[in-house]
Amino acid sequence: MIARLFAVVLFALSLGACAEPPYTNVDNAKLKELLAQGVPLYDIRLPEEWRQTGVVEGSRKLTFFDAAGRTNPEFLPRFSAEVDKNAPVVLICRSGNRTDAAARELAKMGYTQVYNVRNGINRWMSDNNPVIRN
Repeated sequence: MIARLFAVVLFALSLGACAEPPYTNVDNAKLKELLAQGVPLYDIRLPEEWRQTGVVEGSRKLTFFDAAGRTNPEFLPRFSAEVDKNAPVVLICRSGNRTDAAARELAKMGYTQVYNVRNGINRWMSDNNPVIRN
């Protein structure tokens, strides 16, 4: 009985993992379009990562997870003060994993136009796009 219940739970979880994310994934070409339209880009990595690689010009730097993997308690209050729930916003991290978590959290809070840069700053730089260091 317990084994069957466990199998049902695993099946249900696997179905949820296949569901469409509550945000839109974008590539570098679409990111450039959004930036040209004035859509804000939030780089949610750690400060040492910003120093290490640089950031996309115009990025707003706001860490989502700390080094221990905990949500930065300053993220949601600052983000919600800066971004309207119905306004478009783009998130970028190193590879797209942290932005997946952040975008899902923002969608739960009612944000309707969240964009995730697929493959993050890694792909941005591997495609020879510029970064700035500050």
